[in-house]
Amino acid sequence: MKKFSFLFVGLISMASINAQDISDALRYSQDEIQGTARFRALSGAFGALGGDMSAVSINPASSAVFSRSHASISGANIETENSSNYFGGTGITNETDFDINQAGAVFVFAARNNSPWKKFSLAVAFERTNNHEDTWFAAGTNTTNDPNFSNSVASYFFDFADGKRLDEISAMPNESLANAYQDIGQVFGFAHQQAFLGFESFILEPDNINNDANTTYTSNISPGSFIHDYTYAATGYNGKVSFNLATQYEDNLYLGVNLNSHFIDYQRSTLLFEDNNNIGSTVNFVEFENTLTTRGNGFSFQVGGIMKLTPEFRVGITYDSPVWYTIEEETSQYLGTDGTNGFLEIFPQTVNIYPQYRLQTPSKVTGSLAYVFGKKGLISFDYSRKDYGNTKFRPESDVFFQDLNTDISNVLTEASTYRLGGEYKHKQFSFRGGYRFEESPYLDGVTVGDLNGYSLGLGYNFGNTKLDITYDRAERSFNNNLYNLNFGNAPQAAVNRENSNITVSLNFNI
Repeated sequence: MKKFSFLFVGLISMASINAQDISDALRYSQDEIQGTARFRALSGAFGALGGDMSAVSINPASSAVFSRSHASISGANIETENSSNYFGGTGITNETDFDINQAGAVFVFAARNNSPWKKFSLAVAFERTNNHEDTWFAAGTNTTNDPNFSNSVASYFFDFADGKRLDEISAMPNESLANAYQDIGQVFGFAHQQAFLGFESFILEPDNINNDANTTYTSNISPGSFIHDYTYAATGYNGKVSFNLATQYEDNLYLGVNLNSHFIDYQRSTLLFEDNNNIGSTVNFVEFENTLTTRGNGFSFQVGGIMKLTPEFRVGITYDSPVWYTIEEETSQYLGTDGTNGFLEIFPQTVNIYPQYRLQTPSKVTGSLAYVFGKKGLISFDYSRKDYGNTKFRPESDVFFQDLNTDISNVLTEASTYRLGGEYKHKQFSFRGGYRFEESPYLDGVTVGDLNGYSLGLGYNFGNTKLDITYDRAERSFNNNLYNLNFGNAPQAAVNRENSNITVSLNFNI
């Protein structure tokens, strides 16, 4: 009878297989053009300047500023240092990665007659827009006594099990745990799988184990102190390829448009160890591992303009449309427990493949100012505004996505970004520097903090070829959940992240 009910429910429940959260929305909505060394040296304040391949990715009118066809390629050595604090326990990780983060070319065509449209340009530019390489760990003894906070991973499994029938979250007689995990996932989805893990590992105890209709559970892990050891490791990046068309009208106006193809490549693994010696606990050790693989592609467009109000003073404006992503995700899990029932592990060796979903990131508007001191140097400022609360998971007819979008609008908010850069030229040398500040996208300002960064760079002009090198550094703080809860607050590790980059670019006229 149980098999027949599984089949029936499976036909109506596939649409409810979801595992997304707010962190996914934010991860793919934030962008940080890594760019050329000159672009990074000015902290990205290029919206009113143009004349740089990475500026094309910020303001599509930038390619028309070039007087000649141009190409560039850039590589960056990225160093990430994370320092964590978890109930007084500290941890420091440091990793280094080198990648080609930018490449592109622009082709400039001058008008052959007396048309007021002086020239037009075509460009193709590849940019990494976000780097996901990130590793940190947290370790400490959680002694939380506040009833509004959870201090055991048992609450994670209880969250999913509460209200679910026992026969929907348990293995059938003579069925292996691996097969049961797979079958429950195919029929009922992610939430039932998590409840299954909690029950079959003895973390959860049904009030009536002999009643298939039982829907209430208690924990076999008693309240008290818990030793946690948590590791987070992520790889991958977001990128975009821009196809650009721009033009110059008369001597003072530049207009452009970008059609952008976006892609996501993201992998994450988390591992939590939990130990306790609490009186009454029949489960004293938990090992819980989760992996996630995300791939996606999307489309956006940008329109922008640059105007020379005087030979020295320029203004720019850019509108970035939302990015419309189509995303696919795969997960796998492992759970091991030890206690009075001995050591038990659930290692399904099953990859959960979720239905495609769509994500719409928020749009952005950027205003820019620049003052050029002839051939001696320049100073530039960009201001951007983006409302992260407008991020949407789709289809919005899905009840899960409706609730998640409501949470996003209540938790995320508008954020401003300020970028300031300057350059001074002496003979063949260019000396550069910049500063940037980005507000938190969270309404509380704490879950993800404000970003502060600065940059220093040097360039040398060989004639048709230019070589640039830049060092930049940025710092931001995060409060990271060790696991997610639907009710109450999960334990958090405070992580301070410092990113340092050395970028080298080769630029040449073609």
